[in-house]
Amino acid sequence: MQAIRHCGVCLAGGRLQSRTSFLQPATNMAAHRSVACVGFLRNAARVLGGSRSTRQRVPRLPMIVRKNWISLSVGGGLCSVPFSQQVENLSHEALIRRASSLVTDSTNTYLSQTTLALVDSLTQYSKALHTLIALQKRYMNSMGALTPAEEDSIWQVIIGQRVEVGDRLDECKRFEANWMNAINLCELAAEAAYNSGVEHASNTTRLNLQGAQSQVEQVRKLSLDAERKLSETKVKEIQRMAALADAMERMTEDIPEAYFRED
Repeated sequence: MQAIRHCGVCLAGGRLQSRTSFLQPATNMAAHRSVACVGFLRNAARVLGGSRSTRQRVPRLPMIVRKNWISLSVGGGLCSVPFSQQVENLSHEALIRRASSLVTDSTNTYLSQTTLALVDSLTQYSKALHTLIALQKRYMNSMGALTPAEEDSIWQVIIGQRVEVGDRLDECKRFEANWMNAINLCELAAEAAYNSGVEHASNTTRLNLQGAQSQVEQVRKLSLDAERKLSETKVKEIQRMAALADAMERMTEDIPEAYFRED
């Protein structure tokens, strides 16, 4: 009750002060308000701390309410005012920027996955080519010294490896089509992000494009080199077979005709 009476005094003083505010400077008014508020807080503290029963009856402010109050200095005095979080900007420009960011994130993920698939398929294709090259060289080096059964066995292995090379090449073409779609989508997404004002997302997407193209180009060089080596091996094999055919023909011409006559 004593605190309430003091509060009434403070309020009366405030009303009286507002009536005579045109006669006092602004600094004196702020000082009077500060003194009145401090006096009210001191009296309230004495009343609340006077008896144990009084402390138990006075409820405390909820934690959520206390957290939503901040102290501000207005005209030299202290007061507590509630505040709330700033409302999120939901303008058309903001929504377009957010959508552009989501599009760039999705296209970057699609580009990453298609690049990984294409690089892996090109690597497996190169390995299959090198295996076929090794088989071709082995057959070429042993040409003319193999029995028909051994030659047939080696040719079965070579034919099976050629089938695998064809399957790997088809896989590369399929993944390359997906990768090209990802490249086109990333270019469009980067342009859209730049036009909507999200330059950071646009630059990130363009950097990812450059990295993916460089990575695929390096692996593609390895596969092209393997294809070139396979072509060279096939040419050498054809030359070797032609040389063996000429040798067999000369051997046949050197044999006397008497060996071919029937008795």
